[in-house]
Amino acid sequence: MTTLLKIDGLKKRFGGNEAVKNVSFEVNPGECVVLAGDNGAGKSTVIKMISGVYQPTDGKVYMNGALLTGKTPEAVRTAGIETIYQDLALADNLDPGLNLYLGREAVKHVLGVPYLDRKKMREDAAKVMLSLGIVVPDPTAPVREMSGGQRQAIAIARAIHWQAGIVIMDEPTAALGVPEQREVMALIERLKKQGVGIILISHNLPDIFAAADRIIVLARGVVAGERRPAETNDEEIVRMMMGATL
Repeated sequence: MTTLLKIDGLKKRFGGNEAVKNVSFEVNPGECVVLAGDNGAGKSTVIKMISGVYQPTDGKVYMNGALLTGKTPEAVRTAGIETIYQDLALADNLDPGLNLYLGREAVKHVLGVPYLDRKKMREDAAKVMLSLGIVVPDPTAPVREMSGGQRQAIAIARAIHWQAGIVIMDEPTAALGVPEQREVMALIERLKKQGVGIILISHNLPDIFAAADRIIVLARGVVAGERRPAETNDEEIVRMMMGATL
């Protein structure tokens, strides 16, 4: 299987604090890799180095064999890595179509005057959400009127619309009810079937075991262990999260 994303020996130091120490892993097409760990384990620092927000002190990130280390977040997105943070970065006053194109709006010209092509953006949003099995009752409604699960789905749809090969999700079920959590887990399965690689950041054990093909546990900035869900259990994952290494 061709590796989509390769993380090789990432390290990050903030002053005298080494937040991440020699983290390495790979993500393949259609695979969900969960980065599990307690608060302060280094999960967020790792994904910020992958997405270009932080530059690593040492180590490299490759996407489809191309070196991404040193690239801007915009260049990383262009290379096919989209990150969905907990706040989703949605504009609450805009509809799903405008959020899909946020910062990359579609424009049409009428008599030489540029206008936002709202019709195209809404139609494109409807198509990509339909491909993911997402139903939004009113595509013209602002996203603030939608449920947490629908909002998460719109953020995922935006990533897919821009041909992301890797989608990084930071605690996607945080603050969601049980039905909405199930919706997000179903979306992850659909993304995997489309060949998208997923990095899921979580410390929620039910999410970890529901979504993961592989679980990589971080503790105090190092990889404490790697397991497949069928080969482990809650107790072992918790022990590794608490810092008990292989």
